[in-house]
Amino acid sequence: MRCVAAAAGALAMLAASQAAAQSPKLPGGFVYLRDVDPSIIQDIRYASSNNFVGRRLAGYDAPECIVKQQVAAALVKVQADLKTKNLSLKMLDCYRPARASRDMVAWANDGKETPEQKRYNPKLNKRDLFKLGYIAAYSGHSTGAAVDLTIVDLSAGNSVAFDPKADYADCTAPAAKRAPEGSVDMGTGYDCSDGKAHTASPAITADQRKWRQMLVAAMSKQGFANYAKEWWHFSIPGTGTQAYDFPITRVAK
Repeated sequence: MRCVAAAAGALAMLAASQAAAQSPKLPGGFVYLRDVDPSIIQDIRYASSNNFVGRRLAGYDAPECIVKQQVAAALVKVQADLKTKNLSLKMLDCYRPARASRDMVAWANDGKETPEQKRYNPKLNKRDLFKLGYIAAYSGHSTGAAVDLTIVDLSAGNSVAFDPKADYADCTAPAAKRAPEGSVDMGTGYDCSDGKAHTASPAITADQRKWRQMLVAAMSKQGFANYAKEWWHFSIPGTGTQAYDFPITRVAK
């Protein structure tokens, strides 16, 4: 078993290295995840209107997941483990240009509370998101070391699309009432600024807790650490310290 694991790790690192060579326009150490493992589903939410701001964020010129090479290699191994259970990762955010974080800061400080953002912050005013740790002016995502993700059950129906005109319930509501995620039910929607979204929240069902624990275990096995206030947020400590601000563009075909 150790030989098999070592071989998988070597193949993952080789794929990541080859991907880096295929994407010369990226800074050193960054790769397009799609180049490394196209089986990993991507739903990069800040490249669309389906997020707490309600519009595409600055720097997200394409819905592509870009990460550090080491992170990509680890994600390949997580995906390989999940595939044995007919499951898949779904990437929700990866590298985040620093300008996008500044965009979030400006949004949080504009003094305008909207019905759309209340779906994500049902009990909070958006100006409070900084002091409570839900938004940061400096994000680990900008180093390429952090990712937001969930799990998809490949045997389930995942075809319901987000409708920007629909009147969805807030992110803490039952899955059938909140905006569709196309993934397993983790107890809240993505980017939900609420105690129920804390990874160890007691306010979720046994099944929802099982999915969270499976995700944390699969990620931890490959060196990822979870952020306790967000069940979806993981990073590999020490992978990156420098924040970048290059825009996300579409991977070359």
